[in-house]
Amino acid sequence: MDIKKILKDENFIFKKAFGQNFLTDDELLSSIVDLSGIDENTTVLEIGVGGGTLTRAISKKAKRVVGFEIDKNLKPVLSKSLKDCSNVEIVFEDVMKWDIERIEELLGGKYTLIANLPYYITTPIIMRFIEDAKMVESIVITIQKEVAERIVASEKTADYGSITVGINAVADSKIVKYLPRELFYPAPNVDSAVVKIDINKNKYNINDSKAFRKLVKNAFTMRRKTLVNNLMKGYGFSRAICEEYLTKLNIPITSRGEELSVKQFVDLSNLIS
Repeated sequence: MDIKKILKDENFIFKKAFGQNFLTDDELLSSIVDLSGIDENTTVLEIGVGGGTLTRAISKKAKRVVGFEIDKNLKPVLSKSLKDCSNVEIVFEDVMKWDIERIEELLGGKYTLIANLPYYITTPIIMRFIEDAKMVESIVITIQKEVAERIVASEKTADYGSITVGINAVADSKIVKYLPRELFYPAPNVDSAVVKIDINKNKYNINDSKAFRKLVKNAFTMRRKTLVNNLMKGYGFSRAICEEYLTKLNIPITSRGEELSVKQFVDLSNLIS
């Protein structure tokens, strides 16, 4: 399948607002599918179908593929690129406007989420499925390299932040492949990486998920401020109370948010709540 020819034949115009950068190399697409760990028993939710090149590669291995594509102008392109993929269903709507319950009802059971996401929508989509989805087993995303490195960062590094803690409190994440910008058509201005996130909701004993998310958000509100100052502002606690919480967990009272491990965030959240 020559996706570049199909796009040209259909006079498709790329839209920068949708972050449309497609992968075209068959071997590369197959390697991403292999790294996702899916097999003939897997149902896949794909977000951002694009020209259908990755969709096609997924369909060769998966039991079923349900793809969401926001750009309806891709309909004639996909009718050609996916014409012989009988296990693929495309929904031409914005996935963010669907309730998670409705999406999971359509999928009918456990599934893997695979996506090639533009930067602006990366965090909202990942966190929505991490926090609200009940049936997702893993997430495999192709995203901007810098965002990927933030997801898998270690504490006490510049990349470590709220998205790192939010994801790795309930999942295990790792970068499985780096993708130079030249591999995309058209080439974006940044390099990308493929991140695999394996969901593990029982990784830590989080007493109150909502309270945990609030703590993480407050801790990184002002990165240059100490954790005590951010807690005082976020909760309205006195300095003495904030220092007491940290002391109980053997966390230095001068610590900043990026210095705490995910486990320490869980312990602090449980103590506060």
